[in-house]
Amino acid sequence: MLLVDKCHINSEHKMVSDTLQINHHLTNGEAENNLHRQSEKTLCQPLNGSLGEVSSLGFGANRTHTDEESVDILEVTTRDSAATSNSNSHLDVIAKTGKRQNDMTLEDIYNKEYNFDDDDDDSDWDPLEKNIEVLKWFCVNCTMVNFDDVVHCDVCGEHRESGILRHGFHASPFLPEQSLDPNGSELIESSKGSCSQNVAPNNSTAVGFDERMLLHAEVEMKSHPHPERPDRLRAIAASLATAGIFPGRCHPILAREITREELLMIHSPENIEAVELTSRMLASYFTPDTYANEHSARAARLAAGLCADLASTIFSGRAKNGFALVRPPGHHAGVKQAMGFCLHNNAAIAASAAQAAGAKKVLIVDWDVHHGNGTQEIFDQSKSVLYVSLHRHEGGKFYPGTGAADEVGTMGAEGYCVNIPWSRRGVGDKDYIYAFQHIVIPIASEFAPDFTIISAGFDAARGDPLGCCDVTPAGFAQMTEMLTALSGGKLLVILEGGYNLRSISCSATAVIKVLLGESPACNLDDIVPSKSGLRTIFEVLKIQTKYWPALESTFSKLQLRWGIYAFQDTGKQVKRRRKAVVPVWWRWGRKRLFYRVLSKQLQFKVK
Repeated sequence: MLLVDKCHINSEHKMVSDTLQINHHLTNGEAENNLHRQSEKTLCQPLNGSLGEVSSLGFGANRTHTDEESVDILEVTTRDSAATSNSNSHLDVIAKTGKRQNDMTLEDIYNKEYNFDDDDDDSDWDPLEKNIEVLKWFCVNCTMVNFDDVVHCDVCGEHRESGILRHGFHASPFLPEQSLDPNGSELIESSKGSCSQNVAPNNSTAVGFDERMLLHAEVEMKSHPHPERPDRLRAIAASLATAGIFPGRCHPILAREITREELLMIHSPENIEAVELTSRMLASYFTPDTYANEHSARAARLAAGLCADLASTIFSGRAKNGFALVRPPGHHAGVKQAMGFCLHNNAAIAASAAQAAGAKKVLIVDWDVHHGNGTQEIFDQSKSVLYVSLHRHEGGKFYPGTGAADEVGTMGAEGYCVNIPWSRRGVGDKDYIYAFQHIVIPIASEFAPDFTIISAGFDAARGDPLGCCDVTPAGFAQMTEMLTALSGGKLLVILEGGYNLRSISCSATAVIKVLLGESPACNLDDIVPSKSGLRTIFEVLKIQTKYWPALESTFSKLQLRWGIYAFQDTGKQVKRRRKAVVPVWWRWGRKRLFYRVLSKQLQFKVK
């Protein structure tokens, strides 16, 4: 379904005003949150190594377009009732003063903290309308709203005038934009001339990027900027340029639009035509959170074309490995529908291109925090493509609600879909790497793929406003390193989600450094996962052991080592511990009132 939105464009102004008439007090309406239709209204923020929660801002029904920085002006009008007579006001003041004095303590009166003069008599005040302007700005890093009196974002700490779009994560989050090394900046400008090279050296890392994908953007901003925005690519590109990685150590490939014939290998004509239709509209929506403008169809075709060409280039040996710096993302796009910010499924198209180039078995590892329901649907009945996904699930309450551990494939392809569904937020490096060690790598090794694709969503990264997990750049680098040992190192990394610019730019850079041959600094000898992570791993092993014999020994060893720890009932232990340390009288009543009564009686007896 394609929803057409009537948009009003105001590209010349950077200030937006919402006027509310409020009597006697300010009111702040809560923004409607329909991002991924998540039931929770929380935002995850790292604080001293832990994850904090703040209220999240979503998308309301009406939006006003802004450029890079938007300012909302809240106009408040106050009115008082008509003035009464002087005599009645005098009596009111006396009564009010007497009441306030009765409420004061002797110490307050002695210290003269309050002034009981009749100066606060406003009976002769002529009411006038007063306009109070409350300015707001949106953080360039996480898109969260802040009031004008703060310089740093209250959510992520980024400076209001941060240089992250110019220098990537190398820019200081605490200082305004400053000039860095002039030799390492402006990837977009330099990449325009460098993309003429179509064939990279066979021992190099290829990168797919085209600045026309930046034109895919939401036309009219709603309550605050859409998280899937062009700045995502700009931040990663600026980080790579500042580090001298791309352009520099990596080689570009020439961008092209995917053909209709190639798209039909994955998508239905309905999907292709619906996406193409958006090119004739100023603004449209496939779902309430999946937008399109007149440039979106071309951006989606360019992204798919880059992924297809990178897959064939790497498999044929013309490049060692590659990274697809593309948008819009793709792993939610199914056979027919576009959803979850995704229009065409880039990973599925890359797998199809690799198979067309001669690959018989393709592995897709999806570590985006959201389950890749589209990719699973496309290959649900295929034994030539193994799909492994690590994602938040929480019993189906986390978007998109699919990806339970018992979803293993259908129609003779059981076991070729492996879902590792985390049961909570805050999952970090240890749980992910432990799952890689005991599920992903053993199954992938037994599958023995000819080509490996990573659906690299960085919304599981620490600080992401939608993912609320705790994976670090070193964790993503380590998972990439573990996958390079498969399929002779023929590995393609495709960008999916990730909405904190500092997190995704740093994580993407760490992954590309591994593709270039650098080793991540991570100790794998003594990794202790969380208890909830262990339970998820045990659940997946119990199901997948039926289809992958290599997991049987791993499952047995883990049961001997962690079985009691993972499934022991901690609730009873806490209750017994509390019974042992609390006073006896607390076990009798378990009420604070009872304790207070008992304490007063004891005090009375002592007196």
